[in-house]
Amino acid sequence: MAKKKTEPIEKLEREYIIPLRNKWKKVPRYKRANKAIKAIKEFLVRHMKVRDRDLDKIKLDKYLNEFVWTRGIRKPPIKIKVRAIKEGNLVRAELSEMPEKMKFKQARLEKMEKKAAEIGKKRKKEEKLEEKTEEKKEEEKAPKTEEEKREEKEKAKAGEEAGKELGKAAAKQIKHHVEKIKQPKRQQRKALAK
Repeated sequence: MAKKKTEPIEKLEREYIIPLRNKWKKVPRYKRANKAIKAIKEFLVRHMKVRDRDLDKIKLDKYLNEFVWTRGIRKPPIKIKVRAIKEGNLVRAELSEMPEKMKFKQARLEKMEKKAAEIGKKRKKEEKLEEKTEEKKEEEKAPKTEEEKREEKEKAKAGEEAGKELGKAAAKQIKHHVEKIKQPKRQQRKALAK
């Protein structure tokens, strides 16, 4: 059999200023931001030479998407500067120049993600320690004699029986304390209805 040669994935990186106004002017106001996103993908498909012109192979960064939607659905930006990175068949697009508000938001989100990762690591360590202690306890309990096993079974049975007896006693008390409401007889009901 012939061996397949695995070629290293080429990484192609380019910056584009994408004009959006001509595209989103052609659709109704309530669809403009959607059309702007689609126009960005179409532009990148054409210029990054994506095979079969498949828009699913273009992945937009969440900050790029948010930048397009910041002014709402009716007023997307007129043009946008994008950095496109092609790895194999997949193209990732992100904002080239991020505005100040986005930078602060990005820093805050990264900080939150770091904290979440640290907390996750701590929890995993604690779980591992708990598992180890449980295993040690099981190992210590393992060499039981038959007499100890019998005693445990008897205790369990006794507990169950006591619970059943308590339940029966409680049900009896409730039964005696609840007064039954008797329905009037048929003739009395007819008289009451008139």
